[in-house]
Amino acid sequence: MTPAPPPGSSRTAGTEAWRPRARRAMTWSSLAGLLFALAGAAVVWTWRDELPAQVASHWSGSTPDGFMAPTTLAVVGVVAAVGLCALFAAIGITQGAAAATRRITAAGCVWSGAFMATITVTTLAPQRGLVDAAQAELSGAALLATFLLPLVPAAIAAALVPGDPAMPATEAVPDDAPRAALRDGERAVWLRRATGGPGIAVGAAAVALTTLAAALTAEWTMLVVPAALAALFVTMFAFTVRVDAAGLTVRSAARWPGTHVPADEVVRASVTQVRPMRDYGGWGWRTARDGRVGVVLRSGEALLVERTGGRSFAVTVDGAADAAALLNAMADRSRRH
Repeated sequence: MTPAPPPGSSRTAGTEAWRPRARRAMTWSSLAGLLFALAGAAVVWTWRDELPAQVASHWSGSTPDGFMAPTTLAVVGVVAAVGLCALFAAIGITQGAAAATRRITAAGCVWSGAFMATITVTTLAPQRGLVDAAQAELSGAALLATFLLPLVPAAIAAALVPGDPAMPATEAVPDDAPRAALRDGERAVWLRRATGGPGIAVGAAAVALTTLAAALTAEWTMLVVPAALAALFVTMFAFTVRVDAAGLTVRSAARWPGTHVPADEVVRASVTQVRPMRDYGGWGWRTARDGRVGVVLRSGEALLVERTGGRSFAVTVDGAADAAALLNAMADRSRRH
């Protein structure tokens, strides 16, 4: 006879199984980021005879105010990309228990290399053929390319990271967990909108300031920046939270990003108090230093879901106690089916 698992083993079973997946994702995404950075440096090398001895490396508005050798600028870009990739990879390897964390950090690795390559190329392209780099001008279109183009390979990298495999719980929800009283076969759904106060305020200020900057400089192509910021903040600071027989679903108002916690992977749902900066390092879709994932839109009450595989997910939302009770009841029901 196979011995019964020790008490609480459903909470720890498979807690290390994610590490090979994290290492694989961080390895290929770091290599991709490094290749982007090296590609940018290679472009600079092919332009070496067309560039001034000292190129503009820093700009005040559209006017250069800092200079260095082209090869130095290329090396700085590669070193910065390596440092950023190493940071993202370290987070992914040590805290990547959830697929969401691995996707974010893989995207960060690729974005780092692509961003440094893009900023190097867009900075030097208008300086080709110049004798004096002080004559160079940086257009609004170049700035847009610098910030927007790296997002494309980053998004592709995130999409290529596989999700978590199914990890159904093997033990019942703890007896002391709150439960909604449901009759056999009774259906129930809990639905609530979660929005962020501080995040929306910061987003509105950023959109207003970048719009004003575009107007003052008459760089109308820069209006894409506040438009992109507005889309970003709508994406990250307005979510729908749903609990039903399938489990917990949290999805942005823009339909992405989102996550689903199946009912049979819920170990326990409860209410917790969240302090964004202290617990998660800020607002929005966050990964804490210990690997916890959360949609943190404000301080205060949050629904906390402990999952199999040592994972957890939190979302700041009103009425979290009712959501936790229903989710525990649905998790109980999933064990019986």
